[in-house]
Amino acid sequence: MPTSSMTPSSDLPACCPPKHSLATRELVSPEHAVELASLFKVLGNETRVRLLHALVRAGELCVSELAETIGLKPQAVSNQLQRLADRGVVATRREGTTIHYRIVDPCVAELFDRALCLLEDAKSDVHTRRA
Repeated sequence: MPTSSMTPSSDLPACCPPKHSLATRELVSPEHAVELASLFKVLGNETRVRLLHALVRAGELCVSELAETIGLKPQAVSNQLQRLADRGVVATRREGTTIHYRIVDPCVAELFDRALCLLEDAKSDVHTRRA
């Protein structure tokens, strides 16, 4: 599913910078596997998934806007954002007393887009097999 028609209204480019294809890279080392697993654990929380999707859609939001968007208390949102900030997934910008959050790396948006595509394809395959 191309992301160009769904480019977020943020400063994020539509996709990740060019890299070597996964098939041509060396096999992931045990150390990198641990790092990747840790990153997927941070990204694999339903609240953080919803926060990241809200940020992809809006580009940048403050805690209260995010809390309202996903229906949680600001303190809960702030705790989850801190975990994402600790991993370098989101960054902040201060405007007076308000802190705005944004996704740092466009690969995050692309990863979520591909994950949604996988889910949609899997659902489509299930319906096709039942027919």
